[in-house]
Amino acid sequence: MSKTVLIADDEPNIVVSLEYLLEQNGYDVKVARNGEEALSSMAQFRPDLILLDVMLPLKSGFEVCQQIRQVPEWQHTRIIMLTAKGRESEVSKGLALGADAYITKPFSTKELIAEVRKQLAGSG
Repeated sequence: MSKTVLIADDEPNIVVSLEYLLEQNGYDVKVARNGEEALSSMAQFRPDLILLDVMLPLKSGFEVCQQIRQVPEWQHTRIIMLTAKGRESEVSKGLALGADAYITKPFSTKELIAEVRKQLAGSG
């Protein structure tokens, strides 16, 4: 059974390219365009991994990450923060809130897929 990846990003160009990239690599992909949608998608689909942008409407990626980590049933979901916010303080904050990895935009698609595979190798 293929792993499910939730893309939480509000930039249409990024969503389209990530969706294509992940589907080409055999993943089942869901999309959320804001923080609230990301949390409701978590409840509906229980994805194996979430690619989470920091700058999301309604709730930031930091808030979403923190809320995911507070729900016991979601503890096994891997979180990769994928964002243009790459200052060391933001990376530290994302990891402190429970993200498993932090990748800054622009990113290499090879690096991203390698990180997705690495994170999913340790889940379920």
